[in-house]
Order: sequence, then structure tokens, then C-alpha cells
Amino acid sequence: MVAKIQTVLGEVQPDTLGRTLTHEHLFLDLTWAVSPLPTQLEDKLGGLISLQNLGFIRQYPYHNKYNLAFYDQDTYNAQLKDLDEYRKSGGLTIVENSCHGLGRRSDLMKDVSEKTKVNIVAGTGFYLSCTQKENTLNLSVEQLSDIIRKDITEGCGEDPSVKCGFIGEVGCSWPIDAFEKKSILATAAIQEELNCPASFHPGRHPDAPFEIIRMHLEAGGRKDKTVMSHLDSTFTTESELLDFAELGTFCQFDLFGSERSFYVLNSDWEMPSDTERLQMVKHLVGKGLLDRILISHDIHSKHRLVQFGGHGYCHINYDVMPKMKRKGMTQEEIDHITIKNPAKWLSF
Repeated sequence: MVAKIQTVLGEVQPDTLGRTLTHEHLFLDLTWAVSPLPTQLEDKLGGLISLQNLGFIRQYPYHNKYNLAFYDQDTYNAQLKDLDEYRKSGGLTIVENSCHGLGRRSDLMKDVSEKTKVNIVAGTGFYLSCTQKENTLNLSVEQLSDIIRKDITEGCGEDPSVKCGFIGEVGCSWPIDAFEKKSILATAAIQEELNCPASFHPGRHPDAPFEIIRMHLEAGGRKDKTVMSHLDSTFTTESELLDFAELGTFCQFDLFGSERSFYVLNSDWEMPSDTERLQMVKHLVGKGLLDRILISHDIHSKHRLVQFGGHGYCHINYDVMPKMKRKGMTQEEIDHITIKNPAKWLSF
């Protein structure tokens, strides 16, 4: 059987996938995560996004409910423009990581893919336990597996004509809780059964990626079809990164464009800059691990779309790839990371 990639509009050949962003969101609902406003900023972070509050929202993106309502008509209108520009910039495919618990909208993904001609690969599986309904938390590994299998082989609940093309982003907190362990086991079971790609979201601790992959592989998962996301907000040293890379999964740096050092979700962590992310990428390339690198933006709120003052999905194409060249990377290496590796991971 010939390997294919499953998009929201049907199967495509791996060699037609083109330049790909492997960890993005187009539509999801993060309003459950809105944080209380800091007292000194109560009058600066509310309401719609404007020039008057954009600077504050960039620093505190999870404190504005409108910013996190990433599914409404305003988001839809902005996405059509951003995806058109993404295609003009040379991008052809986006992997959409909004699974169960994140308010996935495969129906809207299909609609914007038809209108913009950008390939979209939809995800299944389960995000963090804190985003799940009580009845979902009580499901067994087998029942979770059945939901994942159906999304991939039959179609999604939001639009039965849409089949998911990978499992992800599978969410884990730290320590990994009971539901999330079941979710990992279900992911491994379906990956072993279907040979499909999978992607994990680790908790904010350097031990988290190691523990997730240990559980996943022991349960039958495939390292060559698995991505570990957010490594640029998980590891602080090159030695930690290299130790993890030696496990054999894809290593994803997916926060390009997030340049603020203050990370509101973890005040003890200093968010790296794009320059520091590229240093991590170059370190793996220098160690002969070009085949295991993926990059993306993880856009999931309005303020990162162009219409609301952000860079949109073109930042890597317009800004990061030229910088990769200036730092000594060849066009062949850049294409390997942004075209060849995504196609290899997504094919099944």
C-alpha cells in the first residue's frame, strides 16, 4: 500500500504536501483558560483588541476573553486573509492541533481549506484532563481508542465528511495524571494499529517529554511517527535537548514568533527568542539529527493574526527562513525541516 497524508479535504500524496507548519491552531476555544486580570491592569486588558491595549495583550494574552475566543466570526474572517497570505508566502499545508478538549472545529477547517487551497490536517486524541468533561474523564483506554480510531477512519463528529490525519496534540500536565496516562495508552494503541502520526504536548518540566515517550513506546507507540512539541519551552540546555533527541522522535520547536521573555503561564521560565530557538535547531543539525527537526508557531489566539496586530502564519517563511540562511544553514537543510520531515511524519 502507498502511504498517503489525510487532509480535511481527502488524501494527498506526500510529495505534494509542500512547505508545512506542523503545530498550529485555526479554530479553538480557550476561553476556559482566561486568567483574572492583574489589579494594576484591569482597565487595560479588557474588551476588543485595539491599538490602545494590544501591547498589554501581547504580554498577557491569556487575560483577555475576546483574544481567547478563537472560533468566532472575527477569527474566521481573519483566518481567510492569513491563509491566503500564507499560501502567497510559499506555504501549502498546516497541521491543526485542536483535538478533543480544545473545541475542535473540523467543519470550519474544511471550509477555509476549500476557499484558500491550503491543505489542513486535523487532529484527534485528547488534550489536558482539565479541559475534558466528566464523562470523558471516566472513559476507559479502549473507549478513548474507539473515539480516536473513528475520527481517523470514519470521520469527525463536527463534520462526518472530515477524517483526522494524526493524533494530537495529546495533552499532558506535570505530573501526568490518571486520565492523561489513559490518553497516552490509547494514542499508542491506535498508532500501533494504524501506523498513524501522533504529537504530544508535555507538561512544563524537563522530565515530562522523557516520561511521555517512555510510556508511549512501552505501550506500542512508534518513535519514528511521534512528535514531541514545545521543546523550546521545556529544555533550557543543549545537553537536555540532545539526550531527548537520542530517543528517536521528531523534536519540534513550535513557538517561533513568541519573543517575550516573560512567560505568563510559568513565571519561573524565561521564554527563548527566535534566535535562541535557531541555536537549538542548529545544535541538532550539527549532531547529524536533521531528520528529526520540525518548526512552527503554535498560533492559538487572535492577537497573533495579522488583522489583530500579529505576524500570522507567514513569520517562519518571511522572517525565520532568511535568518536560518544568514546563520549558515543551506536551502536544502531548510527544505528538509519544513517540507521533507513533515511529509515523512504525516504519511501513513
